[in-house]
Amino acid sequence: MIETLAPKLEPLGILVEDVTVVPAGKRRLVRILLDRIVAMDTATTEPVAPVTLDEVADATRVVSDELDATNVMSEQPYVLEVSSPGTDRPLTEPRHFARNVGRLVAITLDDGSKIAGRLTSADTTEIVVTPEQGGKKAGGHASAEPTRLEYPTITSAKVQVEFTHGGDTDGVGEDV
Repeated sequence: MIETLAPKLEPLGILVEDVTVVPAGKRRLVRILLDRIVAMDTATTEPVAPVTLDEVADATRVVSDELDATNVMSEQPYVLEVSSPGTDRPLTEPRHFARNVGRLVAITLDDGSKIAGRLTSADTTEIVVTPEQGGKKAGGHASAEPTRLEYPTITSAKVQVEFTHGGDTDGVGEDV
C-alpha cells in the first residue's frame, strides 16, 4: 500500500512513514503515519517544521481518494486514521534524525554507553549531538563539545519531551 500512496503524496512534500491495517469489529482500521519529506543531500542543521493539520487534511483526502480508486481495501468497510508520528517514535532512519534537529535526544550506543543532548546536525552517515550541561537552575550553559556519531554505532535513540527549550524567552515553565 505504501508503494501506491507514496507517489500521490510526494507532490505535497509528504511521505508515508507506516501503514497498518487491523480488524476492528466488522470493519478494518487503516492507520497511516505521514511525515514531511526532508532533503538529505546536505546536512540538516536547522529544525524542520512539523506536518501541519492542513497538510494532514490534504493528505487524508488524497489517501482516501486513492484507496477508493484502487479498491485495495475491497468491499469491506474501513475506518481511516491519518496522522504524523509522535515524539515516542524511535529514531531509526537518517530522515528521522534530520526531522528532529534542534530537539533533545537520548541515545544508546553499541558499547552500552548513553548520550543525551541536543541534536544539532544530521546527514546520511552521521549525527552531531551537543550534550546539555548546566541549565537555568545551575546558571550554566551548554558548553560541552559536540559528539559525532555514525548511525551503525547507535542502537536506540528517542526524542526527549521538554516543556521549555534553552532558547525560550517567554518565561513559561521557568522556576520562580
